[in-house]
Amino acid sequence: MNEILGSVWWLIVSLGVLVTFHEFGHYWVARRCGVRVLRFSVGFGRPLWSRRGRDGVEYVVAAIPLGGYVKMLDERETPVAPAEQSEAFNRQPVLRRMAIVAAGPIANLLLCVALLWLMFVIGRPDFAPVVGHADGLAAQAGLERGDTVTAVDGRPTPTWTDVQMALIPTALDRRDVPVRIERADGGEATRALALSRLPSAIDERRVLDAIGLAGRHDLVAARVGRIEPNTPAAGVLREGDLVTAIDGSPVGAWSDIPSLVERLGERGGTAMVEVDREGERLALELAPRRIARDSGEAAWVLGIAAAQPAPPERDAVLRHGPIEAIPAALNETVQQTRELVAMIGRAFSGRVAVQNTVAGPVTIARAANAYADLGVAWFLTMLAMLSLSLGILNLLPIPILDGGHLLYYLIELAKGSPVSERAMAAGQYVGLALIAGLMGLAFYNDIVNNLVR
Repeated sequence: MNEILGSVWWLIVSLGVLVTFHEFGHYWVARRCGVRVLRFSVGFGRPLWSRRGRDGVEYVVAAIPLGGYVKMLDERETPVAPAEQSEAFNRQPVLRRMAIVAAGPIANLLLCVALLWLMFVIGRPDFAPVVGHADGLAAQAGLERGDTVTAVDGRPTPTWTDVQMALIPTALDRRDVPVRIERADGGEATRALALSRLPSAIDERRVLDAIGLAGRHDLVAARVGRIEPNTPAAGVLREGDLVTAIDGSPVGAWSDIPSLVERLGERGGTAMVEVDREGERLALELAPRRIARDSGEAAWVLGIAAAQPAPPERDAVLRHGPIEAIPAALNETVQQTRELVAMIGRAFSGRVAVQNTVAGPVTIARAANAYADLGVAWFLTMLAMLSLSLGILNLLPIPILDGGHLLYYLIELAKGSPVSERAMAAGQYVGLALIAGLMGLAFYNDIVNNLVR
């Protein structure tokens, strides 16, 4: 119940901030262009609060917090007295109208930069970019446990999140990339990660699993949590034992155990399993047994399961000074803009599943609550990405959105006269249909991703 209330609260806070800045962009530029603003509303529907300012603008907070609007004086909506026509939006030169319309998305882009700057100054706790486990393509590239990833495809990776953000788009494009590492012995090297060999169908949310790469923080300690009855480990190992070696091969994490047990089983016979039991080092004799799993495949096992791991501690902080944070925030905004535009292109081309690209309010609410639990810096990161997404999506040339209006004005500039009302009306219907389709897809994704799975 607390998670539900928290999700709703942080959704309202997030959308409230983003919508307010977006609409303020329209409002501020409209006022500077001499256009009279009648209403500034955050939210739709019945007003929960309203006040008329000294400037004559009605400021409103409405009941449905899924958007907002700035209502301006416009002859297309209401009769305008001749003395006030110069303040009407529709009477403005086309370049002024374009500036007013573009101001909303631009405000969101500027907000993104400001939020990222603040995040860098505060410092975002993260995990060090140290490899904890490598198999599959990662192991074939030569990545090993203990390697510190310093750059992916020329992009610096000071944290594990940066490693993920650099690898995901290249993996989706099936593009081979160089990975710069610092080895555990202090030497530097470059590994060629052959992402072109990834299978055609992978879960975009589990790209690193498909690559075979896991961070040091993902490692599960090789501590026994449960012993299955009537198995080789029953009566020999105990819950709480920390496995340190199997048949002379060291064990550093739980992920080391299956391959060592498999190798021991293929060899045949018994071997010594070394454990740390409450500070006492023991060597216990065990022989694995081959059993059939639920999938139908047979495997060699000891009959043990891992103990529930404690949450890993964040051992890195992404932080810059106030001056250094300015170019860092600008560069991050440019980088994320490129990735977002590329992701939209992948969605339209069918290279990524639409259920993983269009998020509805439930998904956004849960993400906002999760990021808020991680701390202020992480919440600012999420808010910045939402602001960037809102700005970019509003620039799409879809009627009703700001980008659709800009398209009309570009046509007007090209032909020397406004788009006909008939064409604009047709465009509005098309835009409504597209927006309704996107909203339907977003709610469908919410149901599939949050309720069905």
